[in-house]
Amino acid sequence: METFVPAVPNLSIALLHYPVYNKNREVVATAVTNLDLHDIARAARTFGLGRYFVITPVAEQRSLAERIRAHWTEGYGATYNAKRKAALEIIEIVDSLQAALDHLERQFGKPAKVVVTGARARENSIDCAGLARLLQDKDQPYLLLFGTGWGMTEEVFAGAAYVLGPITGPGAYNHLPVRSAAAIILDRLFGNREIDR
Repeated sequence: METFVPAVPNLSIALLHYPVYNKNREVVATAVTNLDLHDIARAARTFGLGRYFVITPVAEQRSLAERIRAHWTEGYGATYNAKRKAALEIIEIVDSLQAALDHLERQFGKPAKVVVTGARARENSIDCAGLARLLQDKDQPYLLLFGTGWGMTEEVFAGAAYVLGPITGPGAYNHLPVRSAAAIILDRLFGNREIDR
């Protein structure tokens, strides 16, 4: 396979496992799941992002994620499915949101701006067309942050530069799996359609 050159090098995606809420609105660390690793990596690679950060402070969860990643990027897994290898190679497993931001600042020489996502509307949010316009400044790195569990804590939202408006359907039910939300948002940002930018 050819050397990967990200089409959108200034946008990275991240999946936050802490700090997030559980259904009782307690702050918890959620478990890393195999499907989220694979599917979000595949979506991120499809749309040309440079990096997919998996963020958890739990050492055992980081070790599990590293083992899954290594299976598909080294040895038999890498030769068995080259497309899966290409997707999982962009995963970076870190212990905190700050570690992901530090990584991006070292890479770009300036702080990344965090864009958070969520299932409910908030004041001062932007839509995908607005984010696409911001991404045209290729010198400015952005981190598109998705939460797990029952959503990211208020402190995470307060520390973000931008809040992306929620994905909504025609009814009241709104509980998409995070990997589906990531794919929908990336398609809205970069899919092959006319978007007023």
